[in-house]
Amino acid sequence: MGTNGDDLIELQQAASSAKPRQLDTDKDVVDDEDDDDVSPIEQVRLTVLTTDDPTLPVWTFRMWTLGLLSCCLLSFLNQFFSYRTEPLVITQLTVQVAVLPIGRFMAAVLPTAQFRIPGFGSRLFSLNPGPFNIKEHVLISIFANAGSAFGNGNAYAVGIVDIIKAFYYRKISFLAGWLLIITTQVLGYGWAGLMKKYVVQPAHMWWPGTLVQGVDQLMDWQPDKSGK
Repeated sequence: MGTNGDDLIELQQAASSAKPRQLDTDKDVVDDEDDDDVSPIEQVRLTVLTTDDPTLPVWTFRMWTLGLLSCCLLSFLNQFFSYRTEPLVITQLTVQVAVLPIGRFMAAVLPTAQFRIPGFGSRLFSLNPGPFNIKEHVLISIFANAGSAFGNGNAYAVGIVDIIKAFYYRKISFLAGWLLIITTQVLGYGWAGLMKKYVVQPAHMWWPGTLVQGVDQLMDWQPDKSGK
């Protein structure tokens, strides 16, 4: 009992003699900003990189070519297979795995010569600005994700056009059907943009369905720590 009392007195004396911590404003602000970028969800921290290299080229010829091609290809294939009795859905993971060697192959064979495009002033362009990088890979995956209706296969509104023609035997013009499909697809992007401050930017907001893509890209681009 006496020992515990002595320990308590020593702790009180140590606490009273301790100097208050000086607030380092700059350091605390930086720490708060870093905390805003770090997700409290362990699964997100393990799969999503929080670092960025602003020197990596993004809007490259490879990105636009592979991105548009993958979007159109997945859109066509998923719509084609949706009419099966057992629909076959091709997700963006297929493209994410396939475009990595294709992108690196294009980086190896495309010419690195720079050229100017009329209307862009003295700005230089190149079909091959450097090695294929993770930013190009991510953007191509986003293109493919849009083509596969975010893992759901074909676009939702195509079913409306099919029902009008197949069950009601009514005619609908190509322009009306196209506008219907595009409007319903873009509506999701519009809501995402309006709610970006609340459902996209906060670090504590996470979407489990996208973690699979993060794991795949992390495995593709994370350096081998074994040195092999």
